[in-house]
Amino acid sequence: MDATAAPIQVGAPLALAAAAPALADREAVFDVRGAGVWYGRHLALRDVSMRIPGNAVTALIGPSGCGKSSFLRCLNRMHDLTDSAGVFGQFLFGGLDMYAPGVDPVAVRRRIGMVFQQPNPFWKSVYDNVAFGPRVLGMKQELDQRVEAGLRRAALWEELKDRLRTPATSLSGGQQQRLCIARALATDPEVLLMDEPCSALDPVATAQIEELMTALKKHYTLVVVTHNMHQAARVADMTAFFTVEAGEEGRRTGVLVEYDETDRMFTHPSDPRTEAYITGRFG
Repeated sequence: MDATAAPIQVGAPLALAAAAPALADREAVFDVRGAGVWYGRHLALRDVSMRIPGNAVTALIGPSGCGKSSFLRCLNRMHDLTDSAGVFGQFLFGGLDMYAPGVDPVAVRRRIGMVFQQPNPFWKSVYDNVAFGPRVLGMKQELDQRVEAGLRRAALWEELKDRLRTPATSLSGGQQQRLCIARALATDPEVLLMDEPCSALDPVATAQIEELMTALKKHYTLVVVTHNMHQAARVADMTAFFTVEAGEEGRRTGVLVEYDETDRMFTHPSDPRTEAYITGRFG
């Protein structure tokens, strides 16, 4: 994506457009087959297969310990940074095996950005937070324009354009999280992974992040871990439900139970375990 692309205007009226292709017919950004994760000798997640469509929000839901975040980290090779972690199965990104020999994980992470549960701005200015990634990657031309574009895409420019040299840690929690989104977007990724991005935020800031997700999917593919059923129902186009099963020596292993369009999963789930979780009867 060009850093000078037109900014996303959150809340602006949308012009009518031709109907988008059905989710099932869209080209898959990720095609995951038989995937799982080990931590040492513990099988944390197994038997995950799904096709994640482009320009959509895919939510990962399920009880604590079911492997949602472990799976999310597979999608940009973050487990490479954990000595005890092992990933198996096939992860096709744009049709190419992202774990194949010779594939540079840093190049993968440039194309697949990530935002974490707790806002984690650097102890730097607002400007330097957004400029950090482009500088590290040598993308130093037109840096001012790139910073502005990132802040506009995160719906922060109007709030912070006169505070670019302010310490990022002085911002509100919601602003800090949107700044982390701007920082992730500044390197022009194709995908944005979000690990419970609203769990530390108040309802007003949560609503702003949810509105931003809806706006961003016009230009990016989003995969979001959330414990909030209402949030998944509001913002997600596709939803994957994970749960836990007893494994060897009583250790719990995460499994994918069901993956479907969100409206259908929340109204007519195909597995009784999904219905029990969504209706609050367990988890």
